[in-house]
Amino acid sequence: MNLADKDKRYVWHPFTQMRDWNAAAPLIIERADGNELIDVDGRRYLDGISSLWVTLHGHRRRELDDAVRAQLDRVAHSTLLGLSNVPSIELAERLVAVAPRGLAKVFYSDSGSTAVEVALKIAFQYQRLRGRPEKGKFLALTEAYHGDTIGAVSVGGIDLFHEIFHPLLFHTLRIPPTLDALERALAEHAGELAALVVEPLVQGAAGMLLQPPGFLRGARELCTRHDVLLVCDEVATGFGRTGTLFACEQESVSPDLMCLAKGISGGYLPLAATLATDEIYAAFLGEHRDKRTFFHGHTYTGNPLACAAGLASLEIFARDRVLEKLPAKISRLAARLDEKLALLSHVLEIRRRGLMVGVELTRDRVNREPYAFEEAIGARVCMALRRHGVILRPLGPVIVMMPPLAITDGEIDRMVDATREAIIEVCGA
Repeated sequence: MNLADKDKRYVWHPFTQMRDWNAAAPLIIERADGNELIDVDGRRYLDGISSLWVTLHGHRRRELDDAVRAQLDRVAHSTLLGLSNVPSIELAERLVAVAPRGLAKVFYSDSGSTAVEVALKIAFQYQRLRGRPEKGKFLALTEAYHGDTIGAVSVGGIDLFHEIFHPLLFHTLRIPPTLDALERALAEHAGELAALVVEPLVQGAAGMLLQPPGFLRGARELCTRHDVLLVCDEVATGFGRTGTLFACEQESVSPDLMCLAKGISGGYLPLAATLATDEIYAAFLGEHRDKRTFFHGHTYTGNPLACAAGLASLEIFARDRVLEKLPAKISRLAARLDEKLALLSHVLEIRRRGLMVGVELTRDRVNREPYAFEEAIGARVCMALRRHGVILRPLGPVIVMMPPLAITDGEIDRMVDATREAIIEVCGA
């Protein structure tokens, strides 16, 4: 039995209709080099989605490889329950140093979903510990996505992913991303709200939906005025994706809780962190009999290998001036998108912030006629892209580009050119 047959026999893939998967030949990655993935037959593909939005500095980056190898010579894992370890302490210090002002404590977990779960539970317990048990509900945005565990799904709002699970979820109030809607919701419900949960600037899994300028800044001010915590989910937007280290920086916002994952380890190992203010942290302090402890944890919380990779990644940011080099790449990508894709008759809209891009497809741009869900137009375009040596992922009819921060000018051109050809092949000129 070859690898493809074994995959179909034993593996259940995420967000994948396995009937379709089993009818096709799987793309099996064996190794990587720079910004390319290489399959078992030696074919190379530009990793245009950073292996699901996590790879920052490219694959097999020497500094990251060396950091993980060096940590292997010390200890691969040791729990943070009752113990600590060197890399988790050092990374926590670095994260606090680069995070928005006021975030002072780091609670580790292992994925974006768990980072959000931690934030929700902290916010919920915090309100009770300060004597406000009535403030137990959450406010979130329409089309929000915060992960796939039950609490994260509860504050999510994408019916395609979440509708079937509604009976399992807690009720969440929901608004469109406008300050008028937020102000009305807070005026009416602030007394029962623990927190507002937002993806700052860009709602990624919704199809790269961009928030109006000033919304995040206004949300911070309104939450402060109405005594509601602000939780910023920077799982997708953090670590340079929007052009700054964190999206919050672009509107000078410091949240009460901030969720990090994906790029935190440079794309090497599972790691997440929820950052909190000293004020929130202090509410959990007390005598053992007070039962103020935050009773939450993960087996691999603060894993030394992952934290070592995270430290090395932040060192690359500083030494290589990664953020300083991003504007030129962002401008080049924007120019190529405008030149090659914007005028195609089947491209409805291109939404972008930094190196986060969503290209929405339409049957007819003039009449804004959508493709039917069952046509799987985005998936078909992404399959065509593989023939051009580029890997992208769809979100319904939206083609997502989220390349590594280390992408070169030539690779930007290659990604956009291939996308143009694939759209024309599948949709027509």
